[in-house]
Amino acid sequence: MDLSGVVERVEHVARTRAAAATTADAGDTALALQLARAGMVAIRETRAWLAAAEAELTRVVRRVDAFPEQTIAADTKGSMGAAGALLDTAGVLDDAPAVADALDDAVITDEYVTIVTRASRSVPARLRSEFLRECEALMPTAASMTRTQFRRRVREICNRLLAHDGLERLERQRRATSLRSWTDDDGMLNLKGRFDPVTGAHLHAVLEHTVQQLFAETVPTTCPEHPIEKQAHLRALALVRLVTGGGLVDAGETRNDADARPMPVPSGGRVGTDLLVVIDATQTNGAGGPLVDWGIPVEVPVEVLADLIGDAESNVDLDIVVVRNGIVLHAPGKLDLGRSSRLANRAQRRALRALYATCAIPNCHVHVNRCKFHHIVWWEHGGQTDLHNLLPVCANHHARIHADNWNITLGPHRELTITLPDNTVMATGPPARQAA
Repeated sequence: MDLSGVVERVEHVARTRAAAATTADAGDTALALQLARAGMVAIRETRAWLAAAEAELTRVVRRVDAFPEQTIAADTKGSMGAAGALLDTAGVLDDAPAVADALDDAVITDEYVTIVTRASRSVPARLRSEFLRECEALMPTAASMTRTQFRRRVREICNRLLAHDGLERLERQRRATSLRSWTDDDGMLNLKGRFDPVTGAHLHAVLEHTVQQLFAETVPTTCPEHPIEKQAHLRALALVRLVTGGGLVDAGETRNDADARPMPVPSGGRVGTDLLVVIDATQTNGAGGPLVDWGIPVEVPVEVLADLIGDAESNVDLDIVVVRNGIVLHAPGKLDLGRSSRLANRAQRRALRALYATCAIPNCHVHVNRCKFHHIVWWEHGGQTDLHNLLPVCANHHARIHADNWNITLGPHRELTITLPDNTVMATGPPARQAA
């Protein structure tokens, strides 16, 4: 994109910004939405050009400055870590000119470049050039991909290149496991950690189960009202309880779920992890058999996965769920509770995680592990806590459903239809768990 194209887009944003608001005030909601969307597209394209320009200037600073991180942090009013990330991105764009051109032409956004940059860190130096060449080959079709689809394609490239490098990679990840802390300007203690995938899988499971156990029924009075901030607050309190063994968190009542296996809040020692293995008979693995997801949220070598499952001391519980075309063919536990419990039990949560990768609302990428389980026929309207009446939705969309009275229906294969208050209809086919 040349400078005239950038100027044209900025002028377009300025025009639509005023026109959209005026049109909305006049009651022409369709035209207001059209103008607002056009303005947001222009903003996205302008941001992409600015990101490309920033990366090019970063490369210049890196070439001529003895301490580029400090200079970039000062000029951008950001942190040294953010400056380091800019330098990493600039390095990727330097070595992958097709990706740089796609960003400059607004074919992709800086978020797509970030996906490539982060993935490149897991690739050994000897494979980096090949990895970037394959990412460059994605650029002609990247414009038609969502961010999630693009991330999946990049992950597939990594997996293929690292197919024979799994154990070596895991050892690198174990050596790179770290946790640091600092106090920010508000006097708040901050923690930032990176964990190898095996440790991370255990940690993630324990933290999410602890949140469910402590806050399924009630939440502390300190909890923010914003749904996303609320979940972040609860995870922080759950971490405090895990580390301290209790006493610092006023959790209120805990869940009373007869079908759930107790998940004790630990004061030390090993804690078990549920490994959800999903056999998806709708999709194939390339060899004609069903696709199997072994339940680790990040890549783990096959040898390590086998050790995890076979080691009695690893405390890994294997749960197998079979799904096909939006239907649960097999899942352990009781899947229909009727009116005996308002809360989804462990078996229902497990089955829904097998069907969905993310929030069920179209184009929402919040992981299913961070979702609530909404009654399609609301509980207060007589709805039952049965699997066919439950839908995983993120905290933000769960609040919207109730506040704005969205009308939601499910078909026989969990085809989703959402009718909004303005009669806009969103519809999807059966859930595709592998889409995320």
